[in-house]
Formats: sequence, C-alpha cells, structure tokens
Amino acid sequence: MRTMLRSGSKEVVIGDDQPFCIIGERINPTGRKAFQEQLRQGDLSSVEVDVARQVAGGAMVLDVNMGAPLVDEVELMDRAVRLVQSLTDLPLCIDSSVIDALDAGLRAYEGKALVNSVTAEEDRLAAILPLVKRYGAAVVMLPNDETEIPEDPRRRLELVGRLVDVATGRYGLAVEDIVIDPLAMPIGADTTLVNRTLETIHLVHEKFGINMTLGASNVSFGMPDRIAIGAAFLPMAMALGLTSAIMDSRSADLVRAVKAADLLLDRDPWGANWIAAHRARQPSEGP
Repeated sequence: MRTMLRSGSKEVVIGDDQPFCIIGERINPTGRKAFQEQLRQGDLSSVEVDVARQVAGGAMVLDVNMGAPLVDEVELMDRAVRLVQSLTDLPLCIDSSVIDALDAGLRAYEGKALVNSVTAEEDRLAAILPLVKRYGAAVVMLPNDETEIPEDPRRRLELVGRLVDVATGRYGLAVEDIVIDPLAMPIGADTTLVNRTLETIHLVHEKFGINMTLGASNVSFGMPDRIAIGAAFLPMAMALGLTSAIMDSRSADLVRAVKAADLLLDRDPWGANWIAAHRARQPSEGP
C-alpha cells in the first residue's frame, strides 16, 4: 500500500517498502509562547527558520499548524501554506482542528496534501472527509469516537475498520489515501500505554496493510531525556508496520535512529542512504 503526496514539483511515497517518511513537526505553536505571540502579531518570520532547519535535518514532509489562541487561524493558514511552498518543494501536511482553516490551507496548497486529522466521530467525518475528497488529499484518521479513546488495541482495530469503510464507501476515498494514527499515548502517564500503541500498529498492519503515522513526541511526554525514548521507540514501531511519524526532524539522534532502522529493515538497498548520510557528516579533508 503506497500513499503518494505531492508538492508542485516533488513526490513523496509512504509505504512499508519505502524509506520511513519523516514529517517535520516544528511549524506548530503548541508549547511555543514566543511563536504564539508572533502569530498574534501576524509575524511568520519564525516559519522561515523552521522550514530551513527541518529541511536541513532530513524532513520529507512538513506539518503546518497555525492553531494559537487569539489568532485568525484561517488567514494565517492560508499565508503559512503559501509561504512554506515558496521556501521548499517538500509536500505539506495541513494540520488543524478548525474546518475553515483546513479548507483555507487545502485551497492555497499546490499539490496533494496530507490532512491531519479526523476522528471516528460522525460530525467530524461529515465535515472533514468531503474536503479531503474535494481537494484530492490524503488524510490521517484516528480510532477514537464520541464515547472513548480506547485502551484495548482490538477496539482500536474495530474503529479502524469503521473508518476505512466510511471513508471509502460513503465518501469515495481511495484506501491508499488513508493513513491511520494508532494513538500514541505518553509513557509518563502509564508505562503500559506504549505497548498498546505497538500492538495496535501490529494489528492494523496485519489486517489492513495501510500506512500509519503518529506524533512521536507524544510517547515521551512528561519524561526526561525524551530524544533517547523516541530513538528507541521509533525503530520498534517501524518493525511492526509504522511507516511515517510527525517528529522533530531537527534532532540528529532521532533521524539517525530512523535511518538505521530503514537499513536494518531492508528499506535502504545496499545501505546507500546510510553511507551517504555518514559521509556527509564527516569533516572535509584537508589538502
């Protein structure tokens, strides 16, 4: 199963026979007070810095979220998408809980975007999936509904089945344009939660074979040395079927962990990407 995303000039393929797709998480005001204040002033200068650093770190897709308090998220999303596309040819993930902001971002976007995200709640499906279909996008779908965020991985699997049926049957989306988020929960809250996420990944991969993504930083939330936790978690998840993650592409340790897992899982033929990246990090030799 391959999910294809495009900008105006570049295509990125997500799939379990492809290199792991690194979706840069940084263009997001959550937890960034200075960035939030800039957005309230209509200042997008930090976005330019975030784009440059994420591209340099190895991002393959960039998440764009403008959800700060007391801002015009619709207007900012339109501006941010246009700005980011002027700075890079990477495909974008349009990220908002506000329907009008999603619409604005998709309308401004040139290419095939990834929409982040929709739950199994009927009103959310009815509001977001027609937008996804209209703009020819792919979509991240989460297996939680009006009643619960399920703890049992098998209940999550049931909701994935419902999401796939509704998206393909009722709204006419191609199954390859569905990307499931298996619900990454913080290990700091309960050390059993990550095992449930890993089991969900395995179950979804075995039954549906569709692509999956998650917010990698969610796993380590509330714990010290978060990069080390993420660098251990991501290869484990990849081995079970995770094919992409919204993550900090500026972190060399996280990116190297993913690239090493690509090599070990035979998604880097002859180790070409691993060797090229290693050589690029070496200091230039003198005359």
